[in-house]
Amino acid sequence: MDPSLRLLRFHPSFRWYWAGQSISSAGSQVTSMALPLVTALALGGSPADVGLVATAAMAPYLLFSLLAGHLLEPRPKRVVMISANIAQAVLLALIPLAWWSGALTVPILAVIAFLCGTAALCFGVVGFSYVPDLVSDKELPAANRAIQGSRTVTEVAGPGLAGLLVGALGAPVAITVDAVSYLASAVGVAVARPARRGAPEEGTPRAASPDLLERPRILDGLGVLFNNPHLRPLTVHAALYNLASEVFTLNLVLWAVKEQHLSTTVYGLAIGASGVGGLIGTMTALRLSDRLGLGRAFIASLALSCGIPLLAVLWPAQGWALAAVLAAVMLVSGFGLGNANVYSLTLRQAVIPREQLTRSAGAYSQVMYGSIPLGGILAGLFGEWLGTRSAAAAGALLLACSILPMLTRAIRSLTTPAPGTA
Repeated sequence: MDPSLRLLRFHPSFRWYWAGQSISSAGSQVTSMALPLVTALALGGSPADVGLVATAAMAPYLLFSLLAGHLLEPRPKRVVMISANIAQAVLLALIPLAWWSGALTVPILAVIAFLCGTAALCFGVVGFSYVPDLVSDKELPAANRAIQGSRTVTEVAGPGLAGLLVGALGAPVAITVDAVSYLASAVGVAVARPARRGAPEEGTPRAASPDLLERPRILDGLGVLFNNPHLRPLTVHAALYNLASEVFTLNLVLWAVKEQHLSTTVYGLAIGASGVGGLIGTMTALRLSDRLGLGRAFIASLALSCGIPLLAVLWPAQGWALAAVLAAVMLVSGFGLGNANVYSLTLRQAVIPREQLTRSAGAYSQVMYGSIPLGGILAGLFGEWLGTRSAAAAGALLLACSILPMLTRAIRSLTTPAPGTA
């Protein structure tokens, strides 16, 4: 039996956690499409306004990631994760309520996006260190593949569902789906129980150090990342990738929907092809790394996920032909991304000491997700200055450049997630 399927069948706690994350991931697909459309269509915002809201959503990663990883390290993980889920559900539900009442504005939307981003940061930082508590070291690759696989499945159905919901209900109301999905995630976390021996007992916070805010402690996570020859290039790549992806995707949706007049449903279905490719990539990731070695498989996957998107805006096409080009590009790049995500998660969880997983996850989020607000600013500026198509092309070029830090000997020679066996 497939290792991921075996884990889901015989590990009830992981199965509950995985189910909650899968539902939440599907809901997030709706918001990722609906939020820029709320700004641009429902509120009549400019590309700069779209960039502002996107920047607000990711600004907490730039501002708070290091501190969050440091402060949350000793806290009960399930309590933090459930609280973060409930907070996001409530905040997202405010968007349709404010729109119905006529009170929704771009600044209010930006504030809600900022608060949601703060809650998402807390969940993500703790969630990264929670999965190794749920399963054994040997089960980690299968667990990561199962989680990533469900995310890619939702990427198949999510954009199409998002397009249908946005078209039928309007972008503000469609966001309600994401609010409900976070409640499902909270249930999944609440039912799951850590199985790892030695994992801290939930509900009993570990004693916090009296020097909680001391500078060296806060920066420990960055030291873990940048002193390691395998994590350093991965972290730099991730930061560049996310910055470039923000420039590319925000301008792509505006160009395709507003200028090329693709319906939101057609656009959503085309972008959903990335989920099909991602699912295939996720399911073949372990087999590919066994054949090529982890490092070479990682680089080959990045060549697809980072290099192919440029064709989306350079290929001359309109209407249904444009939708077909977008679908083909997203299918191939999604395949590479599905592989790369499995490799990234497994490598980080294998290399980083258990007692520093949360803190290092905060540092990784600081660098990786902290670049997204900068990408949101650049997306708005490029869209205003260059036009949305040229801005999307600029983002795609930056995506291609993001692979360069990974072309190191340390990465190329890596055969397994454990550096000592490379």
